[in-house]
Amino acid sequence: MQAIVYRTYGSPDVLRCEEIERPVPASDEVLIRVHAASVNPFDWHFMRGEPYLFRLMTGLGKPKNPRLGADVAGTVEAVGKDVTRLRAGDEVFGAGRGSFAEYVCAPVSRLAVKPERVSFEQAAAVPIAALTALQALRDKGHVRSGHAVLVNGAAGGVGTFAVQIAKAFGARVTGVCSTRNLELVRGIGADDVIDYAREDLTTRAERYDIVLDLVGNRSLRAWRRVLKPNGTYVGAAGTTDPWMIGPLVQMMAAPVLSLFGSRKLVSLLASINTDDLALVVDLVASGKVTPVIDRRYPLREVPEAIRYLEAGHARGKVIIVRG
Repeated sequence: MQAIVYRTYGSPDVLRCEEIERPVPASDEVLIRVHAASVNPFDWHFMRGEPYLFRLMTGLGKPKNPRLGADVAGTVEAVGKDVTRLRAGDEVFGAGRGSFAEYVCAPVSRLAVKPERVSFEQAAAVPIAALTALQALRDKGHVRSGHAVLVNGAAGGVGTFAVQIAKAFGARVTGVCSTRNLELVRGIGADDVIDYAREDLTTRAERYDIVLDLVGNRSLRAWRRVLKPNGTYVGAAGTTDPWMIGPLVQMMAAPVLSLFGSRKLVSLLASINTDDLALVVDLVASGKVTPVIDRRYPLREVPEAIRYLEAGHARGKVIIVRG
């Protein structure tokens, strides 16, 4: 089968589309014929081996696992001996390491059945981005109807889901984005939009119950000022710092700052699980959430897809399709 591999860390130039052996599912896994996958910042961090702390998990000198990609939607080809919930022919989506390929194995605990009304491309857009948004708002922010929610980075992969999921919970949503994305963010349901190039949102009079920060471009103290009493800041931003010093300082400072006053400062790393995948895809099937798909690339053009995402201008999700 064809798959994207990387045998050294670096830019998208290190990626190759090669013929490799089809994987065999472990006892708790299924083999999926990939119809669509999606690109996340997660992928290019692994490709570059940055932040360097990643290499403690992925390999110090070179990647232990040369496969790339996580989000996937496709058809089950075979199941492991302990799998009873899924069978060959089922249409599924979720996460499996190495999804930029014709076939990938994934744990059944990280998969859900794809509804007929949801396309493979839409389903592939969901796992990491939508679950990050859901868990940030629901589990960390405890969002409820009437809450004022601010999404910093509202036009990106996670942000476009966050705006719509917060609205589905009954919140009033303010999206922060660039000038060219104002109409997009309004179009997916934001009640208010802020153009970060023209206005400093931290000097506004408005205060928020939840701030979801997907950019990481301001200090925790600045975010704390825009929270209501008992409000929550949730940081789920990536980083371009290869040593991860800035994010580590923020992660350590957040619980300390939370001790002073009633405002909470927390961070999030999403957990991919069947129940949350099913919850979000039901929102998609019902029309309450619509995945925003910016561009589509065939498998061989994964390097170009990652270059585009790294440039920081993607609107919603970038999808990899068969062909």
